[in-house]
Amino acid sequence: MGPENDLMRIDFSYDDSNKQKLPDEKIIELAKIGSRIEDHYGGPMDVEWCMEDGKLYVVQARPVTTLNGRVKTMAGKEKSKEPEKGKVQKVILKGLAASPGVVSGKIRIYNEGESLDVVKKGEILVTVMTSPDMVPAMTSAAAIVTDEGGMTCHAAIVARELGMPCIVGAREATRILKTGMMVTIDGTRGIVMEGAPEQKEDEAPALVFSQSVPVTGTKIMVNVGIPHKAEEYSKLPVSGVGLMRIEFLFTSFIGEHPQAMMEKGRLQELVDKLAEGIGIVGKAFFPRPVILRLSDFKTNEYRDMPGGDKFEPQEANPMIGWRGCSRYVSPQYREAFKLELQAVKKAREEMNLKNIWVMLPFVRTIQEVKDINCMMDEIGLRRGPDFKLYLMAEVPVIIFMAEEFCDVCDGFSIGSNDLTQLIMGADRDSEILGKMGYFDERYDAIKRAIKMLIDAAHKKGVPVGICGQAPSVYPEFTEFLVRAGIDSISLNPDTVIKTIPMVASTEQRIILESIRKQ
Repeated sequence: MGPENDLMRIDFSYDDSNKQKLPDEKIIELAKIGSRIEDHYGGPMDVEWCMEDGKLYVVQARPVTTLNGRVKTMAGKEKSKEPEKGKVQKVILKGLAASPGVVSGKIRIYNEGESLDVVKKGEILVTVMTSPDMVPAMTSAAAIVTDEGGMTCHAAIVARELGMPCIVGAREATRILKTGMMVTIDGTRGIVMEGAPEQKEDEAPALVFSQSVPVTGTKIMVNVGIPHKAEEYSKLPVSGVGLMRIEFLFTSFIGEHPQAMMEKGRLQELVDKLAEGIGIVGKAFFPRPVILRLSDFKTNEYRDMPGGDKFEPQEANPMIGWRGCSRYVSPQYREAFKLELQAVKKAREEMNLKNIWVMLPFVRTIQEVKDINCMMDEIGLRRGPDFKLYLMAEVPVIIFMAEEFCDVCDGFSIGSNDLTQLIMGADRDSEILGKMGYFDERYDAIKRAIKMLIDAAHKKGVPVGICGQAPSVYPEFTEFLVRAGIDSISLNPDTVIKTIPMVASTEQRIILESIRKQ
């Protein structure tokens, strides 16, 4: 290149832009440099670098100010540094890293059938597999470890929403770990270590600082499951709540099968408690919209609730059984479902929280949605400018009949976990299939289905968002969504700050690419 041509502009195709940019040896070299920088400063660092003629240069390093995965001890203090060199803790168990963060505490083995009160605040909850009725105990715990489960199992989802470390699929956790044992859980690496790192008494806790974030055309929203975290999450730079699961209210605020409560004449109690939980989140985010996903327990989960065995059938495969909308419209459950709608109405009218919208899960037919629209009209919930009805796009029928479904709803929200499960025929909780790579939202078939839905819905002027896990885990999947024209992305709380710049950068590249083509 001559001196008059020191600057060149080279256009790359979309495929080229997604290829690995550095050879493996340079990536390893860069990782070592980053590790040395973190050792020097004693904590996680945001490092900027460049490369010229094959040589790497560090141009800037600054502390990470939005890190949630800090080390917490039983004394309630936090560490931002790794244990001192020469004092390495022994790894005693490995599993899948389901939710990031590091925490030290005493083990509490929980066996099915025990009182949830046995789990004390700050303990490490260790069990075979968690279920929705265990949420109160999970909120008390400092971390969760399970024998079974994959990246989208109940324990993983709840832990990410609570912002606590979690390891799933550890196989022998309940055998190797013992109640009272002091351990350190590293949910980022998926390991359990013996004991707790030493900490100086005068060491100050780490702080989380706010920082400015770029504006994006794609709406960024947040997933909220546990109401008591709503006030904290409302401070995030989001446009609202893209997914609030009402199931957590049943487990935390009610703790009994809805039909069992109805049989005892406790209808108003159920409505009032649901409305209270809905109101906590609605108030925290007001006037930003809160999209409340109505109940989506499976029959086995309903049976585990007190009083549930009387009302629930035994199903060979509850995951694709009597759940979601098919339950709402059935004669056996219809009246119980109306109590959920009455709770929504109470939150909207008596608490004046008109930012509460609703979303239907596991939609299979147009007729289901029409029937539920009629039920909402009976209750006094009518779709309009301040009350929207969204459908979870997780059963492939919605992809194939998107334009018809557009006529009976106000928007779609993609549930990438179930959509992947049903397109790939891969149980989302299967450790075997997960490790073999069958359950992966980035597979071409899943991306094609999502693009089909977005294109069909936009033809009818209907927005499409996503509230599944994939955008919170895979940066390249987030870029795909933005390029596909997604209207909103709802993220796990701990990934909001780091994802917004990524979305903004992708949007800027799209604009530049468009300008170059003109």
